[in-house]
Amino acid sequence: MLKSKIDQATDFEKRFENIDTVVFENATEASKAVAQQIATIIKSKQEKNESCVLGLATGSSPKGLYAELVRLHKEEGLSFKNVITFNLDEYYPMEPDSINSYVRFMKELLLDHVDILPENYNIPDGTLSKTEIARYCATYEEKIESLGGIDLQILGIGGNGHIGFNESGSLQNSKTRLVALDHITRVAASKDFSGLNNTPRTAITLGVKKIMEAKQVILMAWGEGKSNIVKASAEGTVTNQVPASFLQEHNNAVFVLDKEAASKLTRINRPWLVSTIDWTEQLTRKAVLGLALDLKKPILMLTDADYIENGMSDLLADSGPAYDINIKIFNNLQNTITGWPGGKPNAEDINRPERAEPARKRVLIFSPHPDDDIISMGGTFMRLQQQGHEVHVAYQTSGNIAVADDEALRFARFVCDYNDKFSIKSPEAEQIYKNATAFLKNKKNSEIDIPEVRYLKGLIRKGEARSTSNFVGLTDDKIHFMELPFYETGTIEKKPLGPEDIQLTMDLIEKIKPHQIYAAGDLADPHGTHKVCLDAIFTAVKNLKSKDYMKDCWVWLYRGAWQEWGIDEVEMAVPMSPDQVLAKRHGIFKHQSQKDGVVFQGSDAREFWQRAEDRNKETAELYIQLGLSNYAAMEAFVRWHY
Repeated sequence: MLKSKIDQATDFEKRFENIDTVVFENATEASKAVAQQIATIIKSKQEKNESCVLGLATGSSPKGLYAELVRLHKEEGLSFKNVITFNLDEYYPMEPDSINSYVRFMKELLLDHVDILPENYNIPDGTLSKTEIARYCATYEEKIESLGGIDLQILGIGGNGHIGFNESGSLQNSKTRLVALDHITRVAASKDFSGLNNTPRTAITLGVKKIMEAKQVILMAWGEGKSNIVKASAEGTVTNQVPASFLQEHNNAVFVLDKEAASKLTRINRPWLVSTIDWTEQLTRKAVLGLALDLKKPILMLTDADYIENGMSDLLADSGPAYDINIKIFNNLQNTITGWPGGKPNAEDINRPERAEPARKRVLIFSPHPDDDIISMGGTFMRLQQQGHEVHVAYQTSGNIAVADDEALRFARFVCDYNDKFSIKSPEAEQIYKNATAFLKNKKNSEIDIPEVRYLKGLIRKGEARSTSNFVGLTDDKIHFMELPFYETGTIEKKPLGPEDIQLTMDLIEKIKPHQIYAAGDLADPHGTHKVCLDAIFTAVKNLKSKDYMKDCWVWLYRGAWQEWGIDEVEMAVPMSPDQVLAKRHGIFKHQSQKDGVVFQGSDAREFWQRAEDRNKETAELYIQLGLSNYAAMEAFVRWHY
């Protein structure tokens, strides 16, 4: 039985959910719990001298699980000799030794590190001819059936609700087969293949029928980016448009979630609808703002009847009437708006997000990639500089893997042409260009760039970042390129955060002694670069918090081009005029390598400047809908207390 210290909800409180859900503090704790569940089943089968048949998944979700299983094997003696595994899927076509094959994934993360017998693991074959696939898939299912079925099936969940590669539209009785991948799925995978054009269009997947026949199913989901589809799968109707919803009809299935992935479940997102709660200031704000937006009413137009008819009569009884609650929430939200993100000098600051003093602050903006600063908080960046603060920007990683190969060649050719034009003899530059050209001409999909190419790509992004900062008004001594070691692998997969990363972050903070730190709080992907960079900042700040200067340092979190803080979370909203929106756009345009065909576009076809403008406009429109001032755009921030 999977249990979580933080998830003690009763069945009554879970009544909106049509499947068992267990919520953990984080993905690490959740993965360890699932690993223990698997270990218990393996040992139980060993005692009976029986085989344990496991269905396994790939992707980012099970990585922590496999790491814990390897640890259990090496440190606690968990044997896998009686284990037989069947993987859910494999891209097609796909060579087993390809960097993106699931054969390689499973061997590197699990199979090569435990004592499972080589003949006991099964992964769909991506090298077959199309004429062989139907028979192969039937045999794959027959083998599972001959072993008595799958004892425990591990699943992740796609952004469209797919399980395995059973995409939207898959039927509940679907069998193991070759499928065409949904565009959303391909876009999500494109970062592993260096772009959508290189991403496979088809895959072999275990069918929904076999998944539903497993004796037990555990679906794992981490991160805020999965929260909407988790809610749809757990609380929505059973539909083939969301294949994960089929699990509602399984008699032994559970969703194992971290707090972020569970954040949209009704009992967590709107707890007042499921039980009596303590109406804290934060919950009151969340409930009232949500009510106003749901009813499409300004805050000050909400009535007692609105509260009562929408499950908030307890709040009305505690703090009513509605007019009094409305005024309080309206004033609270209004006080988040400021055109002075560094604080307004010589002004009353009791109700302002930032302190008035010191009037001139030292500001340190951390940017995970070389363009996150301008994309995510460009308007605020410019305001801080224009209002006389000492602004520093720190680019935490080189961002080199996000530069297309042809951009690197163009840059190298420019250097050679420049040298020729001005009679600068540089055999080294010519050799770098020749090496890069030779490599890129024969480069395989997802092959790791050679050092010369990686360095060239890093230089391109460094130049663009410097150009943006200069455009804002920073001098070169205020621009810091950290090149944190965890990032510099040349691949999507990064090294874990290490002591050197944290020390470099601490050293920079100690050098600047900032009054304000801005950091990317984009946590949609718990395995992404933003999350690792934020962890480095959090750890560094905690290590330094006893220092005198840190007592005057406030940390503000911004978000990126894909999402924004919830309106109830925002603690500082910096408005922008149409001219400021345009200036921010011009700053983003300095990053030419990230325009017109970005390597890692994500699931959004818009360019980064368009995403940023739309997101900032949408934030401003929320304030307008709630009855506040009309601005062209807004950038939002949440303060982190350490």
